[in-house]
Amino acid sequence: MLRRLIANPTLQTRIHWRLRIIHELGFCSRRQVALRLGHTRRTVARWCDRVRPLAQSVAQESGPVAVEELERLLLAAVQDAPRPGGQPLYSAEQQCRIVALAVRKPAELGLPIEVWSYRELAIAAEREGIAPGISERTVRRMLHEVDLRPDRIKYWENPKIEDQAAFEGRVRSICELYHSAPDLLAVGKHVVCIDEKTGIQALERIHPEKPVLPGKAALLEFEYRRHGTLTIIPVFEVANGRILHARVGATRTEIDFAQAVEETLRQDPNAEWIFVADQLNTHKSETLVRLVAKAIGFAEDLGEKGKRGILANLASRESFLSNPAHRVRFVYTPKHCSWLNQIEIWFSILSRKALRRASFHSLDNLRERLLQFIDYFNDTMAKPFKWTYKGKALQA
Repeated sequence: MLRRLIANPTLQTRIHWRLRIIHELGFCSRRQVALRLGHTRRTVARWCDRVRPLAQSVAQESGPVAVEELERLLLAAVQDAPRPGGQPLYSAEQQCRIVALAVRKPAELGLPIEVWSYRELAIAAEREGIAPGISERTVRRMLHEVDLRPDRIKYWENPKIEDQAAFEGRVRSICELYHSAPDLLAVGKHVVCIDEKTGIQALERIHPEKPVLPGKAALLEFEYRRHGTLTIIPVFEVANGRILHARVGATRTEIDFAQAVEETLRQDPNAEWIFVADQLNTHKSETLVRLVAKAIGFAEDLGEKGKRGILANLASRESFLSNPAHRVRFVYTPKHCSWLNQIEIWFSILSRKALRRASFHSLDNLRERLLQFIDYFNDTMAKPFKWTYKGKALQA
């Protein structure tokens, strides 16, 4: 058992040497063990005395002792004894005051900076009389203990809410739609997400990337040539996580968006389609209204854009496109709530997997790679996203 423990490479070094001392004591005297292992006789005697009570208790057992239990007792015996440690230089109250200082803006103390550094916090703590003589390292340790990083920041944006009840109802309805998507697909109703990703650059690296090697990261050439940009308009099926259709082109006009919708409808012309989209004006265009009206057999007068009828303005067009009685309808996310559209998750996957480190020698090459990635994604990665949000209003 001792030999197996000594051979364990995960043991701490001090535990390893203590077990070696105990092992050698089975064959040699304390003096010989000290000479062989390069320890003092006092050190050998200490660990001999520490393990002797365990050996005596095992010898007094009437039956055999389980090896696992003996290992546990032996490893416990060779651990460091509890120590009181030194007195802390700064009290808990002082640490709490430093944490409270770190969550305040420097401008509140009259400092012309926006972000704290650990050095500046240490200086401020001394000036405020919180902890005289405190070091930058001590401040860093105190803040890390409470997982506080005043030097980090993330951008976020509050949704523009004019009617709280209507906002919460819209968010809740989208979440319920996602949760019911598998059941709806089983009866021939498609719940899909659609949006544009614009400005996808065809960047060609001046020199090829150097591959990753043991102990070295891959090297990506910094300089590049620009060959233009493309826009992709994909349609994501919520129930199975597949991309049903993707339109790749140079523009994102209302005609491009409407054509992406039309080409999606052709895949199941008689089914019910529910498109989740954001509030972009091209998602409520005259072209889209005429397309939906044709698809559902709407024969009434649509009016005239900017003057009368359904086509009069954005609000009237949105009302028509989101009519729940229509076989093809749109559900619009609230403004500044793009995170509610699951296609945004897929855009993140596209960027990380296919675009971030890539090199494209032309727009055609970029277009081909985008379409190839969609096929690859559908074959190997597609699965429904686990949507856990249930519509409860977010709070800061």
